[in-house]
Amino acid sequence: METLLSSPFVRDIILPFLLVFVLIYALLEKLKILGEDKRQINAIIAFVIGLIFVSFSKSVGITVDLIGVVAVIAVVLLLFMMLYGFASGEKEFSIHKNVKYVLWILISIAIVIALLVITGYWSIIYNAVASGNIIVTNVIFLIVIIAAIAIVMWKGKD
Repeated sequence: METLLSSPFVRDIILPFLLVFVLIYALLEKLKILGEDKRQINAIIAFVIGLIFVSFSKSVGITVDLIGVVAVIAVVLLLFMMLYGFASGEKEFSIHKNVKYVLWILISIAIVIALLVITGYWSIIYNAVASGNIIVTNVIFLIVIIAAIAIVMWKGKD
């Protein structure tokens, strides 16, 4: 049974347009790129960018698929915070600084992997690594080394 919200017109045009329009408008208002009290201009720019966005079906498809992943991650985080609050017995939710960083890293990795899978680049990267391509393997190893050095250097500042 198809409802109004599951119809392709709403799912593929109206909701992505509203999402992009609101995000761009909020960014323009917050950053004040065009100056103070430019609400009408910010709204027109956000409206045009939203219309341009929905005219590209591939970008809309990627966004719709990625929003599903982000919603699942948000639900998992909510459940984690609830269970953490129950286990700690504290009335106010406070999480250790290192746990917060680990969660951000895991969420970032999950979103990057989801984006790669949605766009189809995951299979290309996986096949390049699985085939034993020396260049790809070395690039990945170099990225891991740079990330490890960045983490150690960042930890040293505290």
